[in-house]
Amino acid sequence: MDHRSEFERLVRDRLGAQAAAQVLWSGPRLICIAGDFTRYDVHAVHEHRRSIDLVRYRHFGSDLLGLETVASVAGRTPAARPARQLAVGTAAGGARSVELGELAAAVDEVLLGLGDGVNRIQRKQYRAYQRLRNFACVCPPQKTKLLVYLKADPKQVDLVPGFTRDVTGLGHHGTGDLEVQLRTPRDLERAQELFRASYAAA
Repeated sequence: MDHRSEFERLVRDRLGAQAAAQVLWSGPRLICIAGDFTRYDVHAVHEHRRSIDLVRYRHFGSDLLGLETVASVAGRTPAARPARQLAVGTAAGGARSVELGELAAAVDEVLLGLGDGVNRIQRKQYRAYQRLRNFACVCPPQKTKLLVYLKADPKQVDLVPGFTRDVTGLGHHGTGDLEVQLRTPRDLERAQELFRASYAAA
């Protein structure tokens, strides 16, 4: 955080201006890799409230290296704060904003819980969840719903109007041809099978 300009310049020099423009510089993620960590390290990471991963490495023979996540803390995302502030200033609309903010947090928890190898990357217009490639993209909450785009094949899904939609060839933020519209926690329950299918496809 203290040397942000140096990191920005490094990304521009190595990857180009377009890549640098896609980075959410206000939400850095720290990955610490070491031979081992103590329980005090793990405790400190959870107390810090930042996006920090502790990764332990192990040598297997002379040519193999194993990596194991010891602790992973998501930290506070910039998108979570406006929902609380909005709830203080408004009544009915603010209450709905808080509900959708809580729904977005629940979606985040479900997607991250699909496996140990899931990475969350904040883009300007959406939040991507990936293994080797994106399998889910979550857009910021709209007035009445939350949109999630999945890599699942729409042709293999029984589409339900108002819940799932084939967006193949249609312009939208994020990646994936299956749009899932979430309005309530019940919708999230219905969507979990689709989340798992998209995760498996990635």
